[in-house]
Amino acid sequence: MAQFLYKLSRWCFQRRKTVLAAWLGALVLVSIAGVTLSEETVDEFEIPDTESSQAFDLLEERFPDDSVGFTSAQVVFAAPDGETLMDPGNQAVLERTIERLATAPGALDVTSPFDAGTVAEDGSVAFAEVAYGEDPPDDAADTLDEAVTDARDAGLTVEMRGEALEVEGEAGAAELIGLAVAALVLVITFGSFVAAGLPLLNAVIGVGITIMGIAAATAAFDLASDTSTIAMMLGMALAIDYALFIVSRYRHELAIGRTPMEAIGRAVGTAGSAIVFAGLIVIVALGGLAIFGISFTTQLGLGAAAAVAIAVIIALTLLPAMCGFAGTRIVGGRIPGLRARDPESNGGKPTAGRRWAQFVTRRPAPVLAIAAIGLGTLAVPALDMHMAIPDDGTAAETSTARKAYDLVADGFGAGYNGPLTIVIDATDSSDPVGAAAHVADVAGQLDNVAAVSPATFNPAGDTATVTVLPETGPSSQETEDLVNALRDEATEAEAATGAALMVTGVTAVHIDFTGTLSDALIPYLTFIVGISMILLMLAFRSILVPLKAALGFLLTISATLGALVAVFQWGWLRDVFGVESTGPIMSFLPVIAIGIVFGLAMDYQIFIGTRMREEHVHGAAPMPAVVNGFQHGARVVTAAAIIMISVFGSFILGEGTIKQVGFALAFAIAVDAFIVRMTIVPAVMALLGRRAWWIPSWLDRLLPNVDVEGEKLRHTLGESADHEQELAHTPQ
Repeated sequence: MAQFLYKLSRWCFQRRKTVLAAWLGALVLVSIAGVTLSEETVDEFEIPDTESSQAFDLLEERFPDDSVGFTSAQVVFAAPDGETLMDPGNQAVLERTIERLATAPGALDVTSPFDAGTVAEDGSVAFAEVAYGEDPPDDAADTLDEAVTDARDAGLTVEMRGEALEVEGEAGAAELIGLAVAALVLVITFGSFVAAGLPLLNAVIGVGITIMGIAAATAAFDLASDTSTIAMMLGMALAIDYALFIVSRYRHELAIGRTPMEAIGRAVGTAGSAIVFAGLIVIVALGGLAIFGISFTTQLGLGAAAAVAIAVIIALTLLPAMCGFAGTRIVGGRIPGLRARDPESNGGKPTAGRRWAQFVTRRPAPVLAIAAIGLGTLAVPALDMHMAIPDDGTAAETSTARKAYDLVADGFGAGYNGPLTIVIDATDSSDPVGAAAHVADVAGQLDNVAAVSPATFNPAGDTATVTVLPETGPSSQETEDLVNALRDEATEAEAATGAALMVTGVTAVHIDFTGTLSDALIPYLTFIVGISMILLMLAFRSILVPLKAALGFLLTISATLGALVAVFQWGWLRDVFGVESTGPIMSFLPVIAIGIVFGLAMDYQIFIGTRMREEHVHGAAPMPAVVNGFQHGARVVTAAAIIMISVFGSFILGEGTIKQVGFALAFAIAVDAFIVRMTIVPAVMALLGRRAWWIPSWLDRLLPNVDVEGEKLRHTLGESADHEQELAHTPQ
């Protein structure tokens, strides 16, 4: 592989104009496709072959006219203290407001609370439903807000929520903060504007192609809005990181006297090989999310995997071309007060990285024990993790959606925000009406049930729905227990009535979603760990190094989940991270975090481990190989980790789903890079000594030698071989 990448990078260096034109042309074409073909994203949890999804499918089939293809908004009204909405003055204001809501642009129908009976018993709270088409206006929230102005002026409290009011988030200042920090880190690392600019340019082009490609894909597929956000996070961070490693090695090769084309060939032949393996592992981990069979996780995984693949290809092709344009000027553009640095050189003095490696390798056992105990302690809160699908009850307390949610809970009971629906398929029942009545009677006798509605039949009279209102909210454990109890009663009810029963609703969907994830988690971990172990064995020619890498990941993800619970569920340091409302952890986040963090953890394992193996292959004894390899890679890995933490951490400034995702990934990278890979790894390597590189002879013969560390390339070229004269006639 090293020899192939060596030749590829030199080809791109020589034909830099062609390569640059090809990438810019691709960016333009994909951007045109993205702009012209882009459709609205669809944020739905589709969980095939589960009871809740089958119930929804049956409802669409048997009740074709009930809200199919429609979205809605709920407008909640509350009377001033000491008054009710039934007071003549308040009722008149409310009726006028309902009339104004009906004239809002895009509104198809408005259900008055007086007609629908959605007025609380004490008259303090009521709500109206505003129906829209499948694609409500983008300014629906603004027009409804304008329509309720008079009601608010009259002293009523008015809040709104619903899918019709949700708008797709746009990239803003938060993302730019991550990019700005990345630029600062690159400038400090290299001490040169030119060297710092190349990784940023690669990231901009790569992320642009990825995001526009995802936008174009919405014309053919229903994609979640978070697909492009996650892809942008990973694409930006990894494109910068991968370019950083190659530029660092390129400058190192220039510093020891090689000419630009030979320097880029050797840089990509060595660092590029590590990037290929690192990228493959990330792609495997992300693509493996399709194993869960859930459209949401599949979309996120494949979108992010595409971003990683583009980051790898750009690093191996566009970056060498850009280095061809820069030539030796990559060490120029110096910044006053900063020295142009070769990040892999110690400048004749022991670096902080070398001193740290020496400290760890002299005391490996106590350092390992302290690090492991510390991460284990961070993981303890994960034992109390409670997961749920995000809803308005987990929104920021200052948002109108959360206020509307709380008003409904106060006026009607917590369960009104998450009613359960029993779907009764009575096609095989001799008495559909009696079957529905029996089901309602059984449901009403269960614990934690506040009310049960009479059965509602479809026009054919063969299918009915019964609504069950829990006493507790949709995210509570008590409501989950009620769903399980209803499903337990279903078998007996089916035997008694001949009708088939299915339970759906927000809580039921959450239970099915979590169950699907749990059932597929072991196959998923087996897949990604198995493939990654093979790739790591190919890269390191070792059994223990890949095993150590996997165990280190377990420490990272455990500590990350613990920190998530402590901050977002328990509320520790909530003000520091801008967490306005504590609540359950999003159901899909642990799985998404496992996929992304596993891939990124292996990234740093490869970048540090390959430098150690390179020293070992070149003849260094085990301990010097660890120290020297760590010294060469520490500064670059530190810069790469800070960049990735900054990019991911900037999303903590966002709202909703992405805030938890940004925190989890930023925290995981910090733990994995600085505690696991830069502390635990050298400690374990010191304890293992030469045994770290042991591999059975039969397996060594079986595995192809991919030459990640570039040893074959070194022998092929020869240390005395001089290819620099080829550059004399190469245009700069």
